[in-house]
Amino acid sequence: MTALDALEFGQPKHLRGADLEDQTLSGLDLQNMDLAGARLSGANLVRANLEAAHLEGANCLGANFDHSNLRANLVGINLMQASLQGTDLRGANLRGATLMGANLQAASLAGAFLSGANLVGVNLMGADLRGADLRGANFSRSNLSGANLSQADLQGANLSEADLEEANLGQANLQGANLVRANFLCANLENTKLDGATHSEACWTGTVLDGEGDRIKSLD
Repeated sequence: MTALDALEFGQPKHLRGADLEDQTLSGLDLQNMDLAGARLSGANLVRANLEAAHLEGANCLGANFDHSNLRANLVGINLMQASLQGTDLRGANLRGATLMGANLQAASLAGAFLSGANLVGVNLMGADLRGADLRGANFSRSNLSGANLSQADLQGANLSEADLEEANLGQANLQGANLVRANFLCANLENTKLDGATHSEACWTGTVLDGEGDRIKSLD
């Protein structure tokens, strides 16, 4: 019986290191499944339920997780160029994960753990990252326009050349962050901590920086 056959017949509950490349797993209930180290490159997991699953170190290059429940253990997972549009990642553990070029438009990442994650060139347009742990994460050249980053911890994060137009960073912590050439056009940075942040050539036009809703033309 192949790994796919085992899944379709509801057994077993662990498929560590299984080869599921390019397989169609859409809509399957994979809750609590142990898929650590599994090979899921190009797999279709649209609307799959992976809540509390273990995907530590799994290779999901180019996989499709659109609208799935991925509130799981994803430490060190490879999600390069994966599609996670509208995916539920609330509270997920993505520490040290690789998401370069992934599409997380409108994804829910509130309270997620992404410290040290690689998110270079990621699309997070309209994503919910409220209260997320993003310390030391690399968001260079990523699209965070319209994203909700309120109360997120971005200490030491790399946001160089990132697009944060109209993003909400109210009460976020950007201490020591790299904001070089980042775009904060009309963004909300009310009560945001910026101590030690590097922000040369960043765009602050129309940015809200205080509780009065005042907007500025630039930030020296």
